[in-house]
Amino acid sequence: MFTGTAVFDLLLPGDSRSLKAKRSYVRPIVAALRRLEVSTAEVGALDRYGRSEIGVAVVAATAAHVGEVLDSCERVVAARPEVELLSVRRRLFGADD
Repeated sequence: MFTGTAVFDLLLPGDSRSLKAKRSYVRPIVAALRRLEVSTAEVGALDRYGRSEIGVAVVAATAAHVGEVLDSCERVVAARPEVELLSVRRRLFGADD
């Protein structure tokens, strides 16, 4: 069994100067990621306007499958034209970790 995580650091548009506006950008991304059957949530920069960190976790039988799912998640986030993907931090955990 393997577990993989990814944290996406996002720069939101300049008009996200309220938490309501920030949510309007983050919620559709989280919903799109959940359609890939992963666990996801906003995990960082909760009190910063214009920035967000979205975390994703996946469990699979093989490391290759974990990598494929995280690649799909990264493509979904990178394809969003309204946000800029600044960085992605990934980790893979095996049964021995």
